[in-house]
Amino acid sequence: MPKPVLRGLIIVAFFALTAFVLVPAYVPRPAFIPGFAPPPDMWPRTVALAGIVLGALALLFAFTRERPADEPVETDGSSPARMVARFAGLMVAFVLFLVAIPLLGFLVATMLLTLCIVLMTGERGNHVWIALLAFGGPILLQLFFHSALGTQFPKGVLTKPFGF
Repeated sequence: MPKPVLRGLIIVAFFALTAFVLVPAYVPRPAFIPGFAPPPDMWPRTVALAGIVLGALALLFAFTRERPADEPVETDGSSPARMVARFAGLMVAFVLFLVAIPLLGFLVATMLLTLCIVLMTGERGNHVWIALLAFGGPILLQLFFHSALGTQFPKGVLTKPFGF
């Protein structure tokens, strides 16, 4: 199976799993949300469905793209087996993230997940950018949601004494 086709299938599978398994079928609307406001599961479902559409587009482009006979085959070191292994590693990382949230809280679990995903991409240089993305990104995300939107994220059992 060509690498672009496998990549499109993996993208569709990941977001389909997210949309139809991880996002609950029915999320009750809290009483403080007015009737005209979108339900709490709207954004996770919207992002997951957008990911399915983008994966389907990647599949479509993989099947319709014509490769000229004189174009060299890409050899970037990523075989289909390595792509499947990375996908499995990504699934394990998300399961560990879900297990870590009650223990470590949203902030620390998100930092670990972001660091893991960046390292899974194969990026090993630019240590400053990796640290800013993995540690600064979740902090800014939590500050924005807490300050601007008043959203509280779960605190972990182990990190609650430290204020995380």
